[in-house]
Amino acid sequence: MSKMWIPICFALLTAFFWGCYGPLIGNAAAPMVDGAKLWSPYKPYLFVGVAYLVIAIIGGAIMMSVKGDSFDFSGVHYPTMKWGFLAGAFGAVGALFLTSAMMTSKGNAALVMPIVFGGAVSVSAIIGLMRLHGGVTISPLLWVGLVTTFIGVTLTAMNTPHAHPPAKPAPAVSTTDVPSEAAKEHV
Repeated sequence: MSKMWIPICFALLTAFFWGCYGPLIGNAAAPMVDGAKLWSPYKPYLFVGVAYLVIAIIGGAIMMSVKGDSFDFSGVHYPTMKWGFLAGAFGAVGALFLTSAMMTSKGNAALVMPIVFGGAVSVSAIIGLMRLHGGVTISPLLWVGLVTTFIGVTLTAMNTPHAHPPAKPAPAVSTTDVPSEAAKEHV
């Protein structure tokens, strides 16, 4: 039982870090100057890629060394390269779409993040089913869970408090609209 806490801790840390991704990338949204954005949403995404590259290569190399793994990716080790690259490509495309969603929603993580992660759980469950190639009994509770996830995502996205738009400045009152004291006495 105690060994189950290790993957659960890693999963919780993943949820924490990926959950922070949306709000953090939302901070990179370009300000408007003279009605035009100063940069595209893909400028910060470039550094998302740099971070992935640095952390994945350095972190991966360190952990491979700690575990006594070889740096051979040929022969029987080829699937690690193939599937690792494919998983990384899907992750990078997902990060691109998440960045695009955050930027087009004006950094609204409360809207985007529940959809992304609720949807990811559902996609993962469906792919898991497809990998079993039939021959298994699927509990009806799986479908209840998928529907509940959809409902939960919708409720979360619709009911998370959102910041109010900035208040518009009050219209300036010109001095010609307000009669002066001298003009009031003259009437």
